[in-house]
Amino acid sequence: MTARTRLFVALLLAVSVAAFEFWGGAAAHSLALTTDAVHVCMDVFALALALVATVGAAMPADRRRTFGYGRIEVLAALANGTILLCATVFIVYEAVQRFGAPLASHGWLMTAVAFVGLVVNGGVGFLLAGSHAGHDHGAHADDIDLNVRAALFHVVGDAIGAGAVIIGGIVIAFTHAAWVDPALSMFVALVIVVGIVRVLRDATGVLLEGTPRGLDIDDVDRSIRGLDGVAGVHDLHVWSIASGSRALSAHVLLDDRRLSEATSVLRALRGELGRRFDIAHVTVQFECEHCDPEGVVICVPGGAERG
Repeated sequence: MTARTRLFVALLLAVSVAAFEFWGGAAAHSLALTTDAVHVCMDVFALALALVATVGAAMPADRRRTFGYGRIEVLAALANGTILLCATVFIVYEAVQRFGAPLASHGWLMTAVAFVGLVVNGGVGFLLAGSHAGHDHGAHADDIDLNVRAALFHVVGDAIGAGAVIIGGIVIAFTHAAWVDPALSMFVALVIVVGIVRVLRDATGVLLEGTPRGLDIDDVDRSIRGLDGVAGVHDLHVWSIASGSRALSAHVLLDDRRLSEATSVLRALRGELGRRFDIAHVTVQFECEHCDPEGVVICVPGGAERG
């Protein structure tokens, strides 16, 4: 089974779990179960984004989208995160209302529905783990892996929420304590908010072309300056085109050397950036202060040529 097929099957299972838990929440009068269903919707969106990433990665760049279509997933993440945040705010409001006017929940039904959801989510996690371990290796494999890992993170978080609902349902079944259900919904809502904040932060960071998380631009600067023939670096920019797709542009000052020697510096620079920082798209403008007008060199006094 290919990685894309595994993701599609996992998406269908997640949609089924969300629909089942929404039904269970209504039937059991359980806000906690409904909240967990919203949490499962995060899995649905994460899996959908992973599928979008695989499709977008396969779409070639064109004259209007010269960097390709990778940022479709970023726009979708921003929209989905905003929708989920609004839904979570509504759930928290309902939970606060229920503390004041408790509504009896059917504990055993809560437990049964949450248990089924937990088992199916285990299957989703198994499919995702297989997709991550056995993906088709290619130019965009890193993009797919990052999105699958993000989906796995959501599935683990949902397992925590489902486990909490199972325990809460058992407690309600034996004690009939009505406050347990809204308290559980508040807990699951907190887990959702943590995930949403992460999604919105990462999506906004990509759209603002910020330095990718986990990358120290000072380390990149030092790495470039450490190459033989490099005298300095300025106008250094590193950003993400999409998840797992990093790009860099910089002006690199060289000592006086011929064009063939500058090409070897560029080759070494690209290798170093790819190996140490996973930067695949590199655009460098070479400059120098003094040049030999009699030689074939990379630049002329007062000017520069893109390498």
